Amino acid sequence: MKRLQHLVIPIFVLLGILAISPVTRPANSAGPASWRNLEKGLDLGIFQAPKKSALGDSLIRILRADTNYFGLRLLNASSKDQSKRRSVKDWANKNGMVAAINASMYQRDMKSSVSYMKTRQHTNNTWVSKDKTILAFDPTDKNLPSVRIIDRDCEDFNKLRKLYGTLIQSIRMVSCHGENMWAPHKKMWSTAAIGLDNQNRILLIHVRSPYTTHDLINMLLDLPINLKQAMYVEGGADAQLYINTGKERHEFIGSYSSGSREHDENTFAHSVPNVLGLMRLE
Repeated sequence: MKRLQHLVIPIFVLLGILAISPVTRPANSAGPASWRNLEKGLDLGIFQAPKKSALGDSLIRILRADTNYFGLRLLNASSKDQSKRRSVKDWANKNGMVAAINASMYQRDMKSSVSYMKTRQHTNNTWVSKDKTILAFDPTDKNLPSVRIIDRDCEDFNKLRKLYGTLIQSIRMVSCHGENMWAPHKKMWSTAAIGLDNQNRILLIHVRSPYTTHDLINMLLDLPINLKQAMYVEGGADAQLYINTGKERHEFIGSYSSGSREHDENTFAHSVPNVLGLMRLE
């Protein structure tokens, strides 16, 4: 979704997220509250939300990736080698990725992330906003964690930013102390988020059924997923998660957002400018 460059607290402009498209295999076939292995180092979790939503299936879907077998890649429409916006599905399939999710919300130019975003080869946005979390990967030293979520209240971002080739700043959901960082509010939407568990495995999270972000964070913390940290990346009809292992495919897109799309009917995967991809390590 679009966000003004200097808007720090985006609660009033976020949209809702994530749904199964008509071509998607039923991702709840493994049953609620369970993990299903897709391949070595990759699991799909389907969890019944502790609180029932007003719409939809009230399921929380999480793709979990072990960093011994999978790495992350940031793709930008603003870079010369990509040059255009695509649906998350098309981003993934064009670039041979096992899965992909929105990398962040974006601005009115339809290309720039709302906050700081860069790879070694390309800088999408140089502006470091007041948002507290930065997803960091592609380390300069193999002894560093391959993926981390930097919390600016607990860590020195100015020091750590020099140690990672790719940095994506976004809105903190769960702090370095494991705390819910969103105040209670009434607006609700579907949600896409990125997290790490206590084994530093990557969690690509989506929930189509609308919830307030405060309530959703509490539910994520209550689930048996060992959530360590998490950051918000997108909401509404723009937010998508796509999985393609070669043996099975799942596409999830969003729908509900308070004040704009107050329904669970969206089936269209919008083009988005910035995507976080999951790749097999050789």
